[in-house]
Parts: sequence; structure tokens; C-alpha cells
Amino acid sequence: MLTRFDRYIARQVLVATLAVLAVLAAAIWLSQSLRFIDLTVNRGLPVSTFITISALVLPNFLTVILPIALFAAVLFTYNGLQADSELLAMRAAGLGPSQLMRPAVMVMAALLLVGYGLTLYGLPASYRAFKDLQANLRNNFTAVLLQEGVFTQLDDKLTLFVREQGAEGDLFGIMAHDSRIADRPATYIADRGTMVQSPDGPRLVMINGNRQELDRTTGRISFLFFDRYTVDINRVTGEIVNRQREGTERYLDELLWPEDGVDERTRRGFFIEAHQRLAAPLMIPAFLAIAFGALLSGDFNRRGQNRRILLAVVLAAAVQGLFFAFGSLANRMSGAVLLFYLLPLVTVAVAALVIARPTLFSPATEAR
Repeated sequence: MLTRFDRYIARQVLVATLAVLAVLAAAIWLSQSLRFIDLTVNRGLPVSTFITISALVLPNFLTVILPIALFAAVLFTYNGLQADSELLAMRAAGLGPSQLMRPAVMVMAALLLVGYGLTLYGLPASYRAFKDLQANLRNNFTAVLLQEGVFTQLDDKLTLFVREQGAEGDLFGIMAHDSRIADRPATYIADRGTMVQSPDGPRLVMINGNRQELDRTTGRISFLFFDRYTVDINRVTGEIVNRQREGTERYLDELLWPEDGVDERTRRGFFIEAHQRLAAPLMIPAFLAIAFGALLSGDFNRRGQNRRILLAVVLAAAVQGLFFAFGSLANRMSGAVLLFYLLPLVTVAVAALVIARPTLFSPATEAR
């Protein structure tokens, strides 16, 4: 049965967690959205597309900031209770560490479910949608790549200039230079044209123009006047059309059992990504344990708990850094993926020992 104390503390921790989460998510969203603002300002894409692209990258960061949000919320809430002598009164009333921690543990359990929902479904689904949208935008040359009065470098061997774009996607005043065939570069000039999609990729259809081709072997230039001419540019975007899905776009089963034809290095990367997904939410109870290990160990200190809070922040940063470092180690040693799970488990175990035996926290170093 939930007591009034449980509801009171759990509500404070949950509100503080959501507040910290909202602030961190907004800061990250703002920093990431700057990467895509050019699409709206200079390329004419609608604001809705900009918001969609920016939002789809958020789940990748939410898996990291969830533990941080709970960690900060617990430090803020319980330190406030300690400063107001509420925790002291609760301890005097006979509440032990397990009862004091119970409300925050309930919030942690809910966040743990959210964390696994993000890593197992939300992250791959959002990243897959992001990459598909990115590929569609890159293929939609008239909306994204082409700009009026600007020489657009589609790749290092194909340059396109358009004097004007019509409301229906028509192109006017076209000039294209194609040097994909090194010995026979060609320049196209046309009055008008359009970009069309085909099963083999995008194609530029030009109307009423001419083609000038240089034969580097003989040094001669040949002219071809045409009423209609098509330039196949699928080689520019072929890797997007036929790309292999990255590890961040794959669900857990696709990571652990990838399709045939995947090379050994890619397979190992998928294996590491799968175990990182499974272990990442465990950082939520690990960070909670660090916070309680600092706050609930030792006796009440009239001068505050600044030293303990600072130590908790340093330890949390070190644990998070080790988790990322183990990813690099796993690339060289497959067995290192076990460290993803050992790190949070050891952190929780050490924190529990510190709370159970407060003298391990070296209270002698603190002034009372």
C-alpha cells in the first residue's frame, strides 16, 4: 500500500524529473535543429518538415538524458528535504533507508520501462523514419538541392545550374556539366526541363537544347541539338536508393540476426549496438544508486551536503564515461560487451553497501 509519504515524495521526484528532462531535451533539440534550419531558410522546405526532422533525432538522446534527469531530480528533491530537516524528522519517526528510497525507486521503475521502450522500439523506429525522410529529401532535387541562379554540385563530376524554378517543379534556363565519363565530358544547355523519378533513380529531362561533348583523345567537340533529352543521374544517389540500413535503424532481432551478406565487421558493430541498447536503460538505476549513496550515507550535516553532491556528480560522470568507453573496447574484444551490464550492476551493489554501512563513506572527513 502506498503511504502519504510515498505519494508526496514520488510526486516531487516525478515533477522534478520531467522538468529536468524537458529542459535537457529542449536544449538538445535546439542544438540539433540548427543542423537542419538551412533546409527551411534557404531550400524552401515547409516548417512542418523541419520540425519532423528535428524531432526524429530526439529519441537517440533521450536514452542518455533519462538517467541524468532522474539523478538530478533525486539530488534536488532529497537535498531540499534534508535542508528543511524533513528527512531528519522522517528518520526520527523510524523510517529506514529503504523506506526513504521507495518513492524514488517507483519513479525509477517507470522510467526504466520508458527507457527500454525507447531503446528497443522508439530509437530504431525514429532513426529509420529520419533516414528514410533524409533519403527522400536528397532524391527530391527540385525541393532541396536545386537553387535558382546557383551552380549546384550534385557530386564531384556533375554540376547543374537552373535560372528559374516554376511553381509546378518546372525548370527554366538549364545548364549541366557531366564529367562522369572522364574521356568524354559533356555540357548540356536547354530552355526548360524537369526532374522526374524512375525505378532506377532521378532523371533530368531537358527540352529544346543542345549537347556539347569533348573527345579528349582527338580534342574535337561534337554538337547535338535535341527537342527532348534525358540525363540519368541515379549514380549520384544510388547509394541512398540501395543503401544498407545502419545499426541505429535496426530493431533488436535485426541486430542480433542480420541478413546474409553482411560482412564480419558490420556484424560485430550490430552485435555491440544490440547489447548497448539492452544495457543503456540500466544506467537509470545505477545513477539513482549513486545519488542515494551520497545522500543517505552518514549522519546529518548542518553545513549541507555539497561535498557529497559534488562527489555524486563526479561519480555519475565517470560511470557514464566508462559506459561509452566500453563501446570502443568491445570493437576490439567481443567479450567486453559484458562490461555494459557489469558496470551498472556493480554501481548499484557498491552504493547499496555504502548505504548499509555508512562508515565506508568516510564520515570523518565531513565536519559536523
